[in-house]
Amino acid sequence: MLKTLASQIKEFKRESILAPSYVILEVIMEVIIPLLMASIIDNGVEKGDVSHVVIIGAWMILMAMLSLVFGMLSGIYAAKASSGFARNLRKKMYENIQMFSFSNIDKYSTAGLITRLSTDVTNVQNAYQMIIRICTRAPVMLISATAMAFYINGRLALIFLVAIIFLGIVLAIITLKAFPVFSQVFKKYDALNASAQENISAIRVVKAYVREEHESKKFQKTSENLYKLFVKAEKMLALNMPVMQFVMYTCILLLSWMGAKMIVGGSLTTGQLMSLFTYCINILMSLMFISMIFVMVAMSKASADRIAEVINEIPNLVNGENPQHHVSDGSIQFENVCFTYKEGSNNYVLNNVNFFVKAGETIGIIGETGSAKSSLVQLIPRLYDTGLGEVKVGGLNVRSYDIEALRNEVAMVLQKNVLFSGTIKENIRWGNKDATDQEIQRVCELAQADEFIQTLPQQYDTYIEQGGTNVSGGQKQRLCIARALLKKPKILILDDSTSAVDTKTDSMIRRALTEEIPNTTKIIIAQRITSVQDSDKIIVLNKGGVDAMGTHEELLKSSSIYKEVFESQMKGVGLDEK
Repeated sequence: MLKTLASQIKEFKRESILAPSYVILEVIMEVIIPLLMASIIDNGVEKGDVSHVVIIGAWMILMAMLSLVFGMLSGIYAAKASSGFARNLRKKMYENIQMFSFSNIDKYSTAGLITRLSTDVTNVQNAYQMIIRICTRAPVMLISATAMAFYINGRLALIFLVAIIFLGIVLAIITLKAFPVFSQVFKKYDALNASAQENISAIRVVKAYVREEHESKKFQKTSENLYKLFVKAEKMLALNMPVMQFVMYTCILLLSWMGAKMIVGGSLTTGQLMSLFTYCINILMSLMFISMIFVMVAMSKASADRIAEVINEIPNLVNGENPQHHVSDGSIQFENVCFTYKEGSNNYVLNNVNFFVKAGETIGIIGETGSAKSSLVQLIPRLYDTGLGEVKVGGLNVRSYDIEALRNEVAMVLQKNVLFSGTIKENIRWGNKDATDQEIQRVCELAQADEFIQTLPQQYDTYIEQGGTNVSGGQKQRLCIARALLKKPKILILDDSTSAVDTKTDSMIRRALTEEIPNTTKIIIAQRITSVQDSDKIIVLNKGGVDAMGTHEELLKSSSIYKEVFESQMKGVGLDEK
């Protein structure tokens, strides 16, 4: 984990070295000041030597100014180093997430990934800034101040040594007890974010079913659990300050009592005693800072582990050696294909699938819910890999292609249509970032989207809200189809992508696809027979296998499943007409 995170410091190594270096210089200045103060009291004030007071006072002011400058510089460099470190962590995680296959993404919840990119990185950033500043300052100050105390008077310095050992043991016990609690806290953050995300994204459903109170109670319960864990941890940490104050005041009392005796006895000066008081506070404050470091490390360790987990997640879909960058045509072949979502599982969602599609053919796929229609087509652009068997495109196994090259030749409109915040033009240009306005309008005409776009006040410059909430389901589907067409792919996959449009518009879209892109292989997954009955071939899936394959007329004769679906749908049409 440490190696993974340390590799992201990268160009901020200089700042990460300069920050603790200036901290050390700052501490040296602060340690010298009490000695100068002792000299002023013993050799200046008590002896009435004004010139000595002025000279040493000037040195004290210089030391204080240098300490201030070094402190500012250490703060500036620490801020740059920690902020840059956090930026690199977010960038590395985000880049790795973009490389994830669907199976990699399935391991994490959306809320969990967002928590890692935000809260967890912030925790690690704060911890890193504390490490290169306070984690340097506290030990250096502790050692330096203790050494100076022994230099002044070894007998009195033993008080500090006992205090350090006692306070160190107590703070270690408190911190170790808080460790596991903070580990639980960040798991609860995932649950909190998941609850909020789910509610906000589905707010229309919540309001439609008048479930606001239920959702509020669910969120409140999750929030309450997080609150209790934080309170539990903070209760433990709250003991830090009273223990610290107890030890500090005890040390001051012992120093006052024993120091006064030694001054009377002549073995200690007033200035030395004043210096010891300063070193006492420095030593005990350093111990307090060290305990704070342990707390921050406890909080950040859980975050660091979660960040490293995402960075170290190896995408399980990678290019082979010398991958092909050219897809010759849109032919598709499945040879004894078996597929499962869980690696190593024998519970296949697709089992022994075999079929061949010529380039330019239109293929319809129907089947009941859960028959693995979407799973089948997701193997073509290699969004998942087969468990057994081969999927071939253009005569070659999809694993032999460069993944980007393969996916650039396969346009896919997923079952769940997604539009991004931005204008209609910006959304359509996802298919081709260099497309002209004329090309955008042409694909929208083919997808039967131009008609409704022209009625909008800003037409193609109309802003689409996040998730496409300001357009209807049918409009969203047509925009997604237009976006796919702009890729000019060799294979076009429509995964139930016209379910929200009327049958007339559906027919017009299919006709346009046939006429405008005759050489593109078209795969249409649909629930309506009318959406696929004109296809060159229709595949009937049943329980993860190919039950039948043929034309509409052939399947009416040979497939009982197809015939049953057709008759039930036609019966519904007949009733509607009556």
